[in-house]
Amino acid sequence: MSSLDEAIRQLLSIEGATGAAIVDYASGMALAQGGNPSFDLGIAAAGNSNVVRAKLATMSELGVTDEIDDILITLSSQYHLINVLNTQGSNGLFIYLVLSRTSANLALARHKLKAVSSQIAM
Repeated sequence: MSSLDEAIRQLLSIEGATGAAIVDYASGMALAQGGNPSFDLGIAAAGNSNVVRAKLATMSELGVTDEIDDILITLSSQYHLINVLNTQGSNGLFIYLVLSRTSANLALARHKLKAVSSQIAM
């Protein structure tokens, strides 16, 4: 993919998407972000870094060697999808996608998210 900004553009084109960020989970810094999800996306990205790090630590403690595909957080009006990137060129990053529950198709959004995530490399 040509740029992280292009990835954000593609993520925001997913039906129901209101916000998207590509985040370094070690630092919590959003490397790219876009949309208007009605909250501070940078703060949410940093907070969700804690979620990813905690899940990875728990998996390590349990000896689970699988990779995380998605973490789904459902709220009354939104879906928050965290897609941990596991390729060599994107290791240490995750995509954070915010969807409106009223206008998003979760299955289709996950499918499109997977397609975008496979193209991201640093």
